[in-house]
Amino acid sequence: MVETSAERTRKGEMRVMEFEEKTLTTEVIFDGVLVHLEREEVELPNGKTAIREIIRHPGAVAIIPFTKDGEMILVRQFRKPLDRTIVEIPAGKLDAEDADGLTAAKRELEEETHYQAESWEELVTMYPTPAYLDEKFTIYVAEGLTEVAEPLAGDDDEFVEVLTCTYEEAMALQQSGEICDAKTLYAMLYWKNRLAEKE
Repeated sequence: MVETSAERTRKGEMRVMEFEEKTLTTEVIFDGVLVHLEREEVELPNGKTAIREIIRHPGAVAIIPFTKDGEMILVRQFRKPLDRTIVEIPAGKLDAEDADGLTAAKRELEEETHYQAESWEELVTMYPTPAYLDEKFTIYVAEGLTEVAEPLAGDDDEFVEVLTCTYEEAMALQQSGEICDAKTLYAMLYWKNRLAEKE
């Protein structure tokens, strides 16, 4: 009988498995403004071949912004893939001119909310959907917010409503389904743990 890697792991064996898939061919299916779709033929560890459809993305940042009163700044906007309006933490993709993720995060916070922050902390980097998307998300915590009189102009096709919420108000938005995306749900868990540590 052939054992699976999961069975071997349960038995505690320290056997290294080779999982790498070797790219044989790459075909560009779609080259868009935001995303790029490729079809790759790969060789599997067992020598067989398979097709992988991969969405390439330049990467993105998201910000968990806290006011001096401990409230969080959120944005409400329409998301066409869902065909509805949802509430999220501020976020945006990396642009070619960004020196690093923090540069992009500062820009996105100011463009979307008209706030700047006194302090910044890089919290986590994650891959939201690694099965078919290579997008890398870096999340920052921004504190000591100050509203900007003449903020950076946002994107022409972006329309947002800025919300200032207590934890209870944000939880109500989550329970109603308005907060539903992964990065904002992560922010809510972070906020919950942060509040628990202060008790």
